[in-house]
Amino acid sequence: MKPILLIVALTIAIPAAKAADGDSVDNIVHALYDVISGPAGTRDWARFRSLFAEGARLIPLRVTPEGATPAVLTVEDYVKRAGANFEKNGFYESEAARRIETFGNIAHVFSTYESRHAPGEKPFARGINSFQLVKSGNAWKVVTILWDSERENNPIPAKYLSSPAAQ
Repeated sequence: MKPILLIVALTIAIPAAKAADGDSVDNIVHALYDVISGPAGTRDWARFRSLFAEGARLIPLRVTPEGATPAVLTVEDYVKRAGANFEKNGFYESEAARRIETFGNIAHVFSTYESRHAPGEKPFARGINSFQLVKSGNAWKVVTILWDSERENNPIPAKYLSSPAAQ
């Protein structure tokens, strides 16, 4: 009987995903930035996982003198890798600008980001997150996040530093 009580207690203690996260493209992008941002400590990984479609991938580009190489991660790979860093370090990523294209049940979001160790600090990194989304039932889900960082020889173009007036 005690194992059942433990399972029930753990189920109640796990934070649930926020119902509105997938209601719109705006909400899911906001939720992604919200869930990974915060002071050093554990993130709401249950909420994070709920934002992704089955089989989703997160793909940072690793740039070496030989060129760019995608590092393909599953959602669980990302949770393990980023989670270890977030436990020790504050990380706040915010959106500086966004461009959205939609057709039927798919959306592409080009989201310019700024990364900080604490709110209000100067960003230590900037870049672009390319989100591919699918509307599954009544909710938007992330299929892929592909991102590249700004560097000396790869500045963010001016057109991606501000959002168009009407999306």
